[in-house]
Amino acid sequence: MGMQACNLQNLPENYALRFWLYHLMTWPQISFVAEDAKGQIVGYVLAKIEHPSEDDKEAHVHGHVNSISVLRSYRRLGLANKLMLLAQEAMTSIYHAEYCSLHVRRSNRAAIGLYRDSLGFEVAKVEKGYYGDGEDAFSMRLNLQNKNGFIN
Repeated sequence: MGMQACNLQNLPENYALRFWLYHLMTWPQISFVAEDAKGQIVGYVLAKIEHPSEDDKEAHVHGHVNSISVLRSYRRLGLANKLMLLAQEAMTSIYHAEYCSLHVRRSNRAAIGLYRDSLGFEVAKVEKGYYGDGEDAFSMRLNLQNKNGFIN
């Protein structure tokens, strides 16, 4: 519930409770929260693992960040960076993911800066009208092999 509350305060995309529960029950090892001194959730990263279909021999196991959010009063402290690194490390060490993907609003310069400049993600493609309000998304990707010492 704390993750959902953090999401509702910061992001225009809102998820049903079953979405959160599905992710946390299926991939509990790759989602993380940041808490304040009182134990209140002030940030989170919600991620999943995608396995290739049996038909696609070229595809690889990879992680996908569905959502990340840090409350405004806790930003610029490195929490989002730390949450992303924890998720990436878990994707690699537990699931042997070869890469991590995510979507970000084309207009979200702060998030793009974090993903590209701090974490090393690259824009793989632009997805037109991806968001419910019609805004385009950058589909971004980060190779996890040999990233920060992570090796499959």
